Amino acid sequence: MEKTDRIKEWLLDILTAVVAGAIVGSAYHLFQNSNGFAPGGVGGLATITYHFFGDKISWSVLMIAFNLPIFILVSRYVNRKLGVILSIYILVQSFIPDIYNFMGIKAYSLQNNAEDFNIVFACVITGVISGFGFSMMLRRFGASGGTYGISALIKKARPEINIAYVSFIMDSCVVLIAFFVYGMKITPPVCTLMNLFIANIIVDNGLSGVKNGYKFEIVTSEPEKLAEELMMRLKHGVTEIRVHGMYSDTDKHMLVCIINKRQIGEMMKIIKSHPGTFASFQKVNEVFGNFKRNVK
Repeated sequence: MEKTDRIKEWLLDILTAVVAGAIVGSAYHLFQNSNGFAPGGVGGLATITYHFFGDKISWSVLMIAFNLPIFILVSRYVNRKLGVILSIYILVQSFIPDIYNFMGIKAYSLQNNAEDFNIVFACVITGVISGFGFSMMLRRFGASGGTYGISALIKKARPEINIAYVSFIMDSCVVLIAFFVYGMKITPPVCTLMNLFIANIIVDNGLSGVKNGYKFEIVTSEPEKLAEELMMRLKHGVTEIRVHGMYSDTDKHMLVCIINKRQIGEMMKIIKSHPGTFASFQKVNEVFGNFKRNVK
């Protein structure tokens, strides 16, 4: 890779980390920190600690204190560039509340006299906004916070350990601790669980990609006629594969075609108009390149 390309890649990485950090930090400040529930992972532990000590120490300082040492270790023992990017991400995320306070932008909370305040709404919007920021980091770097750093360090030291349990254990600890720290009430842990659930849904949808589609595999004895109809009506290319039916002991043809979701109904109509045709389809999370037929 040339030097210019490396610089562009670094700039794009930094920009992604800054934007994602600003998004997550905004969600935490505007809808979460002042409403008595916490996010998951290391950030959740920092938020709970902030609530426990009250105004004696700032949330920004705690977020940096909890996360930055982990990312420094990631930079030292796992991946230097990733550690630097995650450090930038957490620094931006941590100082966003200070920026909002300086600008006089108040959080959505009962103590700020929000007329339409609803803690369920606060949980939902926190999960949606922060989940979008998490998905940006995960799609670009495969990591989105301190929990990943701990998992990566454990994997480095003990490769045989299943690190999938790390995130589960940390999130479970946050939910449990939230129950005691927030006055032994059921609302804080329930809000924390709701926030985690919604954020994970947003992350899953973000990682599945916006350019998704559906792949049809169609077994037919008249491939030319069916392929031509598919290309003319759906405007997508078709790939033909020769197959052999073991039950009938006959040679057949399988057509593979990837279409958009809105075209499923039209595809079904075309398939049903060709008797003796068998088809199955599955969702494709991400489509790369030009899968549309070039129409002159």
